Amino acid sequence: MKVDLYTQSGEKKGSLELPEAVFGIPFNKDLVHQALVRQLANKRIATAHVKNRARVSGGGRKPFRQKGTGNARQGTIRAPHMRGGGSVFGPTNDRNFSKDMPKKQRRKALFCALSEKARKNEIIALEGYDAKEVKTKAFADMLKKLPIERNVLVVLPGKDEVVQKSAHNIASAKTIFANYLNIHDLQKYKKVLLFKDAVGTIEETFLNKTKAA
Repeated sequence: MKVDLYTQSGEKKGSLELPEAVFGIPFNKDLVHQALVRQLANKRIATAHVKNRARVSGGGRKPFRQKGTGNARQGTIRAPHMRGGGSVFGPTNDRNFSKDMPKKQRRKALFCALSEKARKNEIIALEGYDAKEVKTKAFADMLKKLPIERNVLVVLPGKDEVVQKSAHNIASAKTIFANYLNIHDLQKYKKVLLFKDAVGTIEETFLNKTKAA
């Protein structure tokens, strides 16, 4: 699988060969959906919480006497059917939304998403970004020179403060390390800008290959 390779000035320099084991496998819609649901579920935090009758304050004494009032007998004002009483079967903040998925399936789903991006020509490669200081305008101008229509996920081989800080305030761009690639970001961003050196990091991380010395 080959993708177009561009320079920092926006000129097309040729093509970059991508590993078939990552960018050339058939698309499995169900597997990708399962991985996406898992990732979003694992990000959920249970914040909704209600009090049951044991946690509602008050109710230490009987509301009224057992007989002679014409009302049904009551033992506490904390009962669920009483106004201001506890809730039954309401949401609690100890709920666990997490889902599990085998590692091999997660990686295959990631490869499916990357392969589909490559087939749709939604992945372009960048030879490198050479800048001595952080400048958002300079990085934004570079993105405008590339064939990026809507938004872009910038995949870096490793830590690069100049690129990360330059792209931080660009709403249509997000930087991510190659070893942190995930289904959600690949689905959210239309275009993937892959740094040339990030290919080796992807192979090392997801195919368990060691970089040549």
